[in-house]
Amino acid sequence: MADNDIVAALADRLGKNQVFGEPVQQGDTTLLPVASIGIGGGRGVVVRPAGAFAVSADGSVAWHPAVSVNRIVWGGQLALAAVLVAVAIAFRRKR
Repeated sequence: MADNDIVAALADRLGKNQVFGEPVQQGDTTLLPVASIGIGGGRGVVVRPAGAFAVSADGSVAWHPAVSVNRIVWGGQLALAAVLVAVAIAFRRKR
């Protein structure tokens, strides 16, 4: 199967329900969950929660992004690794 055929088959299967979830009613507010869909280089599909739109009774709309704790922790680990490498380089230069 060619890459174009795979992308076309994937596009046929991805509908609005894969990006926007079913609306949820919470009191006077309607929540509409939203997902982010991406296609990886290894022909994989990545779906992540992006957040939710909150529509209140008066018609105002607010966006509430989803917070990924894993990404925050991963970013902290990368920053710590960069600091440790910089400290190690500084100590080697003093010797």
